[in-house]
Amino acid sequence: MSNGFIPPHGGYEELLSYRKAKVVYDGTVRFCERFLQKRDRTYDQMVQAARSGKQNIIEGCMASGTSKETEIKLIGVARASLEELLEDYRDFLRVRGAKLWDKNSQEALFVRKLGARKDASYEAYKTYIDSRPPEIVANILICLIHQTNYLLDQQIRQLEKAFVKDGGLRERMTRARLAQRRNDHV
Repeated sequence: MSNGFIPPHGGYEELLSYRKAKVVYDGTVRFCERFLQKRDRTYDQMVQAARSGKQNIIEGCMASGTSKETEIKLIGVARASLEELLEDYRDFLRVRGAKLWDKNSQEALFVRKLGARKDASYEAYKTYIDSRPPEIVANILICLIHQTNYLLDQQIRQLEKAFVKDGGLRERMTRARLAQRRNDHV
């Protein structure tokens, strides 16, 4: 496949943005189980937004071989879904009169440090998400969403640069066909 015009694709498991989105999803599921009523519409909305963030990264990466446009669009959808989830957590804090951590607060810096390892998984946060009060858990997840969104923003910029440099499927197909014609005439 790497010699043809369809480049290698997939590999989302290796993306830090995907691994962080997976932590956000797992943490959100646990947050909702602990602090929201199952019949509450917000419960489903938050879980679905977290799931959409994760799943659209997968779908975008799998589509990347044949459609850079689709890949960019789906990574953008993942980013938008996580922004929606971020606002749900902010709403949760605001309506309860709870404090939103400043990004440079001691607590936020601790969460950032926890997530600094590239192999950090949900297990790094599980103890805190399972044992802390709702205001702290919401803030932890807000920090994680910010980290994931930052990575997705970087990913989108890189995809844009790659598209400008290499083009999409049609350009690769044309280049492959022209190269084949040159080889046929040699």
